[in-house]
Amino acid sequence: MKVLVTGGTGFIGSHTIVELVAAGHDPVIVDNLSNSEVSVLKGIEKIIGFSPVFYQIDCTDAKAFAEVCEKEEPEAIIHFAAFKAVGESVENPIRYYRNNLDSMMVVLETMKNFGIQNLVFSSSCTVYGQPDALPVSESTPDKDAASPYGFTKVVCEQMIRDVCFSNPIYKVAMLRYFNPVGAHESGEIGELPNGIPNNLVPYITQTAAGLREKLTIFGNDYDTPDGTCIRDFIH
Repeated sequence: MKVLVTGGTGFIGSHTIVELVAAGHDPVIVDNLSNSEVSVLKGIEKIIGFSPVFYQIDCTDAKAFAEVCEKEEPEAIIHFAAFKAVGESVENPIRYYRNNLDSMMVVLETMKNFGIQNLVFSSSCTVYGQPDALPVSESTPDKDAASPYGFTKVVCEQMIRDVCFSNPIYKVAMLRYFNPVGAHESGEIGELPNGIPNNLVPYITQTAAGLREKLTIFGNDYDTPDGTCIRDFIH
């Protein structure tokens, strides 16, 4: 199956490209490199043994996105392309609404126009808000999000549900997760954000490598042994 992966040079996207190839699929990368480096393509190439197909376009550009789909004829789309920093979304909500919502609409509209029926959407556990009970499950209702970033995920999920309701041919999976970490065992690809990291682990590794002077730990009044926040991570 040919699979178009938006945000395919990002942290999760690049690892997904590797796994798609390992599973016998044919991935196509679409990424505007706003939060990744083109050097990631070299890392992917070293792992999979060939240069992946790559288009440097913005997923909010409906014309460019349609041209890629017309040329490549993908059977499925995995949509990772979105801004994802909670704090930044609070400071600049319009930027997040424009990018995250517009890119989702472009993906869904293009799927309709080209008869693409399969979609995997990278959502977030933030759609659960402050849940009434833990642990959450797929049946836990979503709630008002705590940030503009989170709200874009809530809206994108609703867009997808509405589209699926309008036409049952679509097959969609929505991934809800928090705090992914790790790197490929080869060391060729891993989490490498542009600029100052908004995630904890790359900040830790950059500090350990001497690229940053210190790591600041925030919080002193959480209900934990030392008052600092405890986070769960997934590999």
